[in-house]
Amino acid sequence: MATPREIKKRIDSVKNTRKITRTMEMVSTAKAKKATNKVNAAKPYADLTRVLVSSLSSLASVVQSPYLRKPTKIRKVAILAMTANRGLCGGFNSNILRMVKHRIEFYHSQGIEVEVHAAGKKAIGFFKFSKIVTKSSYTNLDDKAGSAEANQLANYFMERFASEEVDRVEVISTHYFSAANQKPEITAVLPLEVKAEKDAKVSGPEVLYEPDPTTILENLLPLVIRTTFVKILLESVASEHIARRIAMKAATDAAGEMIKLLTRGYNRVRQAKITQEISEIVGGAEAIS
Repeated sequence: MATPREIKKRIDSVKNTRKITRTMEMVSTAKAKKATNKVNAAKPYADLTRVLVSSLSSLASVVQSPYLRKPTKIRKVAILAMTANRGLCGGFNSNILRMVKHRIEFYHSQGIEVEVHAAGKKAIGFFKFSKIVTKSSYTNLDDKAGSAEANQLANYFMERFASEEVDRVEVISTHYFSAANQKPEITAVLPLEVKAEKDAKVSGPEVLYEPDPTTILENLLPLVIRTTFVKILLESVASEHIARRIAMKAATDAAGEMIKLLTRGYNRVRQAKITQEISEIVGGAEAIS
């Protein structure tokens, strides 16, 4: 059985750990709020862009754009795994990497070559440990990243798809639906699907386009792809901070419960030791008398 001093030392250690996890929880809460504000601010722009493209969807068959290329047979697929640079965020990273592994196995079973790209140190470390060769890697897609980093990423994959080096581009990341709902999903970025949506405001005959609608749609398609990457990046960052806040709250609560158990055990051992000392004193006094 541990001595009171050892239990006391362990209680102090757990208290120090609780201070750290509580501080990390507060920091993650502040960062999550800032990140979700960015997501909410970017959403109207992304929605309006999608609605405008949807209103011109009837021209998709006549538009000459390499991003609408639909190969008859898929030879190679590019998969971008977007994780965090740090851990301590629950199953945020592991859920994405598990989905990436299953996706790679699925394409290999179909005889399709897979080109893996890693965003985040956790993804880079996982692929290195699993001996999976990565075509490119990124460590700058953190909470400080924005449209510049997302556009650079989008341009890279748009160039590879336009040059027919890959036939499909997918991004596996965590999507933000609300403060209580985030889950990993597969987003097919290329080839770009242009289709009319139910909520799209289809332009009537009274609308005049300058330049012509075909030119507008051809210039809008790259913008839609870049906007998609911005949206994916911002949602991934927001989901990471939310996941870390939840994980640190759980760790703080667990530390509090552990302190209660250790304190109870400390009092029990201390009381047993006092009782033993009293018994020894009484026994010694009876022996003298």
